Amino acid sequence: MTTVLTPPGRRARTARRGTLHRRRPPLLTGAGTLLVLLLALLGPLAAPHSPTAQLAAPFHQPDGRFLLGTDVLGRDVLSRVLSGGRTIVLTALAGTAAAGAIGTAVGVLAAMVSRRLGDLLLRCIDALAVLPALLIVLVLAAGFPGSDAALVAAIALATAPFSTRVLRAAADTVLSSGYVEAALARGDTRRAVLRHDVLPNIAGPALTDTALRLVASLHLTATAGFLGLGPGGATPDWGRMVSENVPGATLAVTPFLAPALLLVLLSVCVGLLAGRLADTVGRGAA
Repeated sequence: MTTVLTPPGRRARTARRGTLHRRRPPLLTGAGTLLVLLLALLGPLAAPHSPTAQLAAPFHQPDGRFLLGTDVLGRDVLSRVLSGGRTIVLTALAGTAAAGAIGTAVGVLAAMVSRRLGDLLLRCIDALAVLPALLIVLVLAAGFPGSDAALVAAIALATAPFSTRVLRAAADTVLSSGYVEAALARGDTRRAVLRHDVLPNIAGPALTDTALRLVASLHLTATAGFLGLGPGGATPDWGRMVSENVPGATLAVTPFLAPALLLVLLSVCVGLLAGRLADTVGRGAA
């Protein structure tokens, strides 16, 4: 067998190139996510026209006045694209935060009480998990039409059961560790163990799970808008813009293609970042 020796300088250059290749995708996806988030949150400030005003004929082609043309009702597509992402992003973030709070509270509680009571709590949560997420959104959003709070509650109820199981398992792992048993043996209260041992050590899994749930929340929020749920009237919404303008696709492409591409870009970038975060947390745990 012949052994090929690589000079130290070449090995260092190869290692640096490998590091750059590993770092480049997260930087690109992070930049893409940040760009779409800024567009969604700050876009209404840059809208050239009112997003609800009828300014021209329906499906007017792009020109100097309307850079992306007009939609099915003659409203400026660019203004509606710039104004239509804030509701989706804020609703998804609120639903994810609520689901994370519910999952952390119930999951940690199920881990710290007796095994029988913990299993009973999980069975109650599993009753929600068997329901299709879209069904929960449809029931609550249809029961409270035009309510952002109802949509946030539906997203939280649809995603919280999965967070609960993940965080219960993470808390079980911490509670079964030697240092927690030593802390209890020396007389520390369960509240002290919760504060100083359990919560700090499940922060990584909780953050990763929250990032993954955000992707699902974005999908549910966009689907609700596509189905005409959530804020009603002429309020711009990327999901609703797609459904409104698909019938006129043969007349104008930009009214439905622009919001659809932004939704896809945001979901893909957030999903890639969540996967990267999961890998980082997993390597740190190992």
